[in-house]
Amino acid sequence: MKARDLRELGADELAQKLRETSRELAGLRIKNRSGSGAEKPVRMRALRRDVARMLTVARERESK
Repeated sequence: MKARDLRELGADELAQKLRETSRELAGLRIKNRSGSGAEKPVRMRALRRDVARMLTVARERESK
């Protein structure tokens, strides 16, 4: 998801999306650590970056 799209979301929507994305990332990390193999290592990277973008947008809003 692009930062531009994240900035258009409301604070509640952004927080909800952040929770969902973090949960999905945690699930993929658990699967990877349990030995079933990284089915989608590219998806894990994309989720990490999405979480970082969401946190950046949230902090930008806090500083204003």
